[in-house]
Amino acid sequence: MCVGPKLGCSKEEDLTYHHGFGNHFESEAYPGALPQGRNNPRIVPLGLYTEQLSGTAFTAPRNENRRTWLYRAQPSVSGTSNSFSECRSGDTASPSLPQMFGGADWSTDMKLDPNPMRWGATPLRSGERVNFIQGMHTLLGSGDAACKSGIGIYVYAFNTDMSGSDSDGEDLHMYNSDGDFLIVPQQKVLWIQTETGRLTVAPGEICVIPRGIVFTVNILNLDSNSEDESFARGYMLEIFRGHFQLPELGPIGSNGLANSRDFLHPTAYCETEDSQVNKSCIIVNKFGQQLFHRSNPHSPYNVVAWHGNYLPYKYDLDRFCAVNSVTYDHPDPSIYTVLTAKGDENGTALADFVIFPPRVMATDQNTFRPPWFHRNVMTEFMGLIYGKYDAKKGNPSGPGGFVPGGASLHSIMTPHGPDTASYNANIKNPCDEPTKFEGGLAFMFESSAMCKLSQYALDCEQRERDYARCWDGLEKAFPTKAE
Repeated sequence: MCVGPKLGCSKEEDLTYHHGFGNHFESEAYPGALPQGRNNPRIVPLGLYTEQLSGTAFTAPRNENRRTWLYRAQPSVSGTSNSFSECRSGDTASPSLPQMFGGADWSTDMKLDPNPMRWGATPLRSGERVNFIQGMHTLLGSGDAACKSGIGIYVYAFNTDMSGSDSDGEDLHMYNSDGDFLIVPQQKVLWIQTETGRLTVAPGEICVIPRGIVFTVNILNLDSNSEDESFARGYMLEIFRGHFQLPELGPIGSNGLANSRDFLHPTAYCETEDSQVNKSCIIVNKFGQQLFHRSNPHSPYNVVAWHGNYLPYKYDLDRFCAVNSVTYDHPDPSIYTVLTAKGDENGTALADFVIFPPRVMATDQNTFRPPWFHRNVMTEFMGLIYGKYDAKKGNPSGPGGFVPGGASLHSIMTPHGPDTASYNANIKNPCDEPTKFEGGLAFMFESSAMCKLSQYALDCEQRERDYARCWDGLEKAFPTKAE
């Protein structure tokens, strides 16, 4: 087991984790709670209830089958006589949550736009206390969650916990019926509680919360001396079909990229104090991109033990083992894939999560080291966790540029590549010795889907509307002017 969160952060106690991607684990918050030799005994230890959580169809191939057996103080059906109702902003009978997750109605608010896009860092809504759900903004997406096809890409900015954030002081807990969330914090450490245990997720780490698992997102060590860092900010990718998996390594061999042992899963934890166990709360369900809510008479975090392989997990991006060219040319960015989700075509992903980590560039003297100019059959959405990106020098004439907390989008077959300043600087670089790039950590959500943009993405104040001017200085190279 791994002990303790990243960056020296703590909350009352260090957390322990199980190591290994896709492994089958077992965990007990109280010794002797797990049944032995069977999954569903008539008499369960400690008088607990048995519940199976299935993340795939029963008949999915064995190597893809995902399920976890939960042994809990009360089953999830307890409290469902309080029916779900639609969330509606301004409705005093419901929590102050938007009707649509991320604020966008995908049937009316999403538009196609092939232009290259760039956004500055996502701001917090001014003067408001905003939790994780309220602070979520849909940027782009494709497909239909109800048909289990496509993806959603979001940014978030929030400054208060889901715990105790309802207008009546009740805790908010959420589960997603539509797909799996991949969360990328950019600012502030997240404290995430789930049915199967607790995780801390810091900038430089990622977290995946699979479909159906109840969770709560809070901010760890909320106090800050900097007004700019008094809220959490980050990015999120959602896949409506399948689950994330490790990419195949092919001729790379049996090691490299994201190693299985570095993925961490929580250990069992359940509420034990009566004040928490029997505390009424609000359960929020994302269902077909809509948000629904109902009251619940007890905490959902009452799982005393579990065993299975359908679990949330986190990964430290510093552990990524980058592979690169040491002779010539810049390899395809797929060489930096951390996680992938299968698409309909062989070798073409529904979604990839790719990073551009600190690494050594050791190609020969005639290699252009930043990424080349490109048109792609895939949609490329990029974000920056910290520092700078080596293919973008920013906006020399004023504000803007590719900044931490910001993002860019180059849709299917939209031309893109290094900006003029980066290109001119790098063709003059003699590349006569290896270069260690350690100036930042960028990432990409890449998808085979053609995505529509939300009205928020098109109209928000942080959109850099003159982004494409960064290529205006690329002059004609042939034929050359007569001397």
